[in-house]
Amino acid sequence: MEERFASTFVISLTAYDADGGLDEENLRAHLRRLGASGIGVYVGGSGSGEGYTLDPAERRRVLEIAKEELGERVPVRAMGVEPRSALEMIGFGREVAEVGLDAMQLYSLDPGHGYHPRREELEAFLIEVLEAVTCPVVLSSHQAMGYGLPPDLVAQMLERFPHVIGINFTNPDLGALVRMLEAVDGRVDVHVGGPMQTLTALALGATGYLSSEGNLAPRLCQSVIAHHRVGELLLRDAAFAKLLLLHVATQRLGGASAAKGALRELGLPGGWPRRPRLPVSDEHARELAACFESLGLREVEDVS
Repeated sequence: MEERFASTFVISLTAYDADGGLDEENLRAHLRRLGASGIGVYVGGSGSGEGYTLDPAERRRVLEIAKEELGERVPVRAMGVEPRSALEMIGFGREVAEVGLDAMQLYSLDPGHGYHPRREELEAFLIEVLEAVTCPVVLSSHQAMGYGLPPDLVAQMLERFPHVIGINFTNPDLGALVRMLEAVDGRVDVHVGGPMQTLTALALGATGYLSSEGNLAPRLCQSVIAHHRVGELLLRDAAFAKLLLLHVATQRLGGASAAKGALRELGLPGGWPRRPRLPVSDEHARELAACFESLGLREVEDVS
């Protein structure tokens, strides 16, 4: 069992222009800003990454740009979107390996129409993907699916497949987090989804957290972990309080679309949302930008 270090990852936004086209220049600038903070990066995710709006060629291009801008600088991984089949996830894994990113997330199966796979179906899905994919893999158990991966099934996959290096676990039930950590037993990294459970998760032995807020404040997100690593608990808690305030404001004002609006207001790269998402109002964009600046983040975040 190797020693594990606390860490955090941002689910990077994907930059589009005002007409909905992939804005490569803006995306590169945004990724450089993330890289300068030292935070780990996931690209192409279905949440703040708007991954479902990417066609296959665009998805490949996002992965390639992430490799070019972040490779060897910070951990950079492909998140992808919830798959309908094992074949869909296998194709994504092969693409990630070809581009050369550090790892891929293996989302839980989403058969559609509200169907929750039975345990044996989940097991067959995971085995089929993990036998075919050669790059490092991070499992995902996310509340948005309407179900979670059984902890004992996760333990089984860790025992069988050494290229599984972690699990991203998103569930408001702390009991579920405790059971997952017990099943993992320190063998791989465990990151909780969203900043809300960060301090609790770290206290329980998790590795860290994922966030969308890192798109606005990557240095703030990284500072929570940096202070934790060296035992600066008062500084960690102060940074965490700011992070939660930013999280609440972002969710109230429009989520990823609000973050993009605030970045434009602040003169930082980030671009526009792509349909079906729409831009937030100018008022909401200005309000989130004002929240960002009121927390004292402008000076340390603007690395242009």
